[in-house]
Amino acid sequence: MLIRLATLDDARALNDIYNPQVLESTRTLDLVARTVDQQRAWIDARSGGLAVLVAEDRGDGEVIGFGSLSFYRDRPGYRTSVEDSVYVAEGHQGKGVGGALLAALVDAAQTRGFHAMFARIVGPQEASVALHERHGFELVGVEREVARKFGRWHDVALMQRLL
Repeated sequence: MLIRLATLDDARALNDIYNPQVLESTRTLDLVARTVDQQRAWIDARSGGLAVLVAEDRGDGEVIGFGSLSFYRDRPGYRTSVEDSVYVAEGHQGKGVGGALLAALVDAAQTRGFHAMFARIVGPQEASVALHERHGFELVGVEREVARKFGRWHDVALMQRLL
């Protein structure tokens, strides 16, 4: 697989991976699927100092996963901290795609001079927690019932890695 920076032309492929998670799972707390134009704007907003990476199958060039760095919080004092997100296409999970993306995101965060990296994981997502632990993240807290989706309350685990 090839890990590379996303381009605006990847928006449709990212939507194909992301939107089912919006509509069918709690892996994201978005409630409305994104349009291709919204996905392009999302990619564009993270270009430059942040990053959106894609995992591409070397055989056929299919985008099989993506990950991103976003600012942890909006206030200027938090500008040295980022939050990661990783999504892997159905049928490609459990094959190292998520690990390759997360490793590349950690490297991108370090290269860009960030100091701390966070992951917010809606429970229970044991695979995501384990993935982050393998990459040096530690559980630093659990936010109880802070999210609501599908008519239920959800806890969110907060994991952190100092870079």
